[in-house]
Amino acid sequence: MPNFASSNFKSVENLETALKLGLIAEEYEKIKEILGREPNFTELSIFSVMWSEHCSYKNSIIWLKKLPKKGSRILAEAGEENAGLVDIGDGLACAFKIESHNHPSAIEPYQGAATGVGGINRDIFTMGARPIASLNSLRFGNLDLDKTKWLVRGVAKGIGDYGNSFGVPTVAGEVYFDDCYNVNPLVNAMSIGIVEKGKTVSATSQGLGNPVFIVGSATGKDGIHGAAFASKDISEDSAKDLPSVQVGDPFQEKLLLEATLEAIQTGAIVGMQDMGAAGITCSTSEMSAKSGAGMKIWLDKVPMRQANMKPFEILLSESQERMLVVVEKGREAEVEKVFEKWDLHCDLIAEVTDGGMLEYYMHDELVASVPAECLVLGGGAPVYERETKVPSYFAEINKFSLADISENQDLKKAALALAAEPNIASKRWIYEQYDSMVQTNTTNTNAPADAAVIRIKGTNKALAAKVDCNPYYVFADPFKGTAIAVSEAARNVVCSGGEPVAITNCLNFGNPYNPEVYYQFSESIMGMREACLRFDTPVTGGNVSFYNQSADGGAVMPTPSIGMLGILDNIDLKTTLSFQKEGDQIYLIGSSKNDIASSQYLIKYLGVKYSPAPEFNLDEEYHMHQSIKKIISSGLTNSVHDVSDGGLFITLLESAIQNKLGFSIRTKEGIRKDAFLFGEAQSRAVISISKDKVNALENILQTCNQAFEYLGEVTQGKILIDGADFLNIEDLSSPYLNSIGDKMEHQN
Repeated sequence: MPNFASSNFKSVENLETALKLGLIAEEYEKIKEILGREPNFTELSIFSVMWSEHCSYKNSIIWLKKLPKKGSRILAEAGEENAGLVDIGDGLACAFKIESHNHPSAIEPYQGAATGVGGINRDIFTMGARPIASLNSLRFGNLDLDKTKWLVRGVAKGIGDYGNSFGVPTVAGEVYFDDCYNVNPLVNAMSIGIVEKGKTVSATSQGLGNPVFIVGSATGKDGIHGAAFASKDISEDSAKDLPSVQVGDPFQEKLLLEATLEAIQTGAIVGMQDMGAAGITCSTSEMSAKSGAGMKIWLDKVPMRQANMKPFEILLSESQERMLVVVEKGREAEVEKVFEKWDLHCDLIAEVTDGGMLEYYMHDELVASVPAECLVLGGGAPVYERETKVPSYFAEINKFSLADISENQDLKKAALALAAEPNIASKRWIYEQYDSMVQTNTTNTNAPADAAVIRIKGTNKALAAKVDCNPYYVFADPFKGTAIAVSEAARNVVCSGGEPVAITNCLNFGNPYNPEVYYQFSESIMGMREACLRFDTPVTGGNVSFYNQSADGGAVMPTPSIGMLGILDNIDLKTTLSFQKEGDQIYLIGSSKNDIASSQYLIKYLGVKYSPAPEFNLDEEYHMHQSIKKIISSGLTNSVHDVSDGGLFITLLESAIQNKLGFSIRTKEGIRKDAFLFGEAQSRAVISISKDKVNALENILQTCNQAFEYLGEVTQGKILIDGADFLNIEDLSSPYLNSIGDKMEHQN
């Protein structure tokens, strides 16, 4: 038993304290078994954050292990490093990852979103990669509510201010609005970085006697118990958890980025890890467990912003812009010199030991002693498989019949309404707050594509990146809906001229102790698995965010956000989604279906909440991708744009609006007009080509045995359907481009 000072045991911590910290009775008993004694309060605090869902994935790891993680380009498999790492050729590798900052953003949207951006970028440059692009996946409640507007403003400004100041472009994203997110917004941040192969740094602490430094910002009381805060439902009392929301400083992070990459160049760095959730506790335990080593840590040597911080506060603080760095013994001065140059803290707070124990001291007094291995994912942290139950609302979905929906709809009125629908309309009010051009690698400004295409300087390559998840599909069918999310992300990469190579994910669900939520989660994992295997896009890591649920509003729709990475070996293959000139011929790749299930037309315009997921066949989807790759590589296309939210009509509108063009198309006999125009059946894309290339295109499609339909042609600005005037592009431009901005400027 460690030689603790007697003051630590004046009051032996009991089960009641453990429960207040978020542990359960059986976990408290397991802690006593691990330690061979009663834990003190500091140790209970350590276990409470490290065994929280946010850090341990105790309710999800059993399912996450079913996801494919091996691939020919994979350099670091899921769980091995702070982020996924893939080979992109030319001696380069790409590090990328997506994570949530949902709970902090629900309480303090500006700092919640800002620190989400900061944290995910640190995961990238901790590995030695320079961040080159950021993306985000956002969900908010009803945009007619003033609270939602407050959240949107705060989140958008937080993302913009942090990313713009840090100097990394925000290149893509997605935003949905639905009542289910009124209490629990979702803020998922993704970062992509580039590093030379073989020059990455691992998150390890190996090397007996090696010194351990904390670098970057000083430590304060912000973010204490933040991991535990993220592992419980949002309630009326959540505002009291404001100390659990971290505060970011993007300028400090920029200094830390440059100092870190320069320090790595010295060759003196043994290991490095970002201090995110659970702060010093997480970094010391995960780095030690990875190598089987231990650490002796002197908490009083940690630079602090506030006086008289208690040991547990120092350990659990989630103050931002901090890293833990293990340095080769004898080379301390080289590393210290770099951080001194950048005017950053670089303080020796620990040394690597053997035996696997973490011993935390305060003024030479041992305040906690725990085995590193027992704290971490895959080690001694508890693992659970919860009960599943088919959601009761499936009974309502099964009642749906297309025949019950009248075909006698005013299609012009529906088109105008969908163009203005916040889930479909341009998100420019949000993304114009982001700097997308810093670093000058972004290619989408004047030639938008389905995915963000980021130039890799010094090569002829580019990266394609996209975040995707339609929560309505996943709500209707978690397995199929998640497979569609992977498929659409891959489809967007393919339609932009790229080859999908790997994904990261951010799995946003309600309370895992709710059997219906756990059913949604487990089915989503299996749908993701099937799609990733089909597209050969292994999962490199990500984040699970449970407890997106409130007592009042229930759980959010299941939202497994997919971050897809693709590669363009030749940037000249980059393909825009915009029509280029009048007279170009328009083709639909794929087949029209009599299907409006889970479409925005059905849900938002007609008000029908319960219906199945749209028609989808994974083999058809894969085959369609191969066909589009051949068409793009042939150099025939003027534009390619996938059919998704809002259906074919919205796809055509988005293709036309950039260059103020229009389109004249004919509907298909045997297909309802509303289904033809607004249905969201999958595995489809719209291609425009010059008239002189029609025969070449159709030859490729026939050779590929690919289903297709000739739709019509690009016009100067009119929209005609079946030869009749429908609308002009000007009629739709304002509602499409301005509806979100108009709502944001209007206060109730």
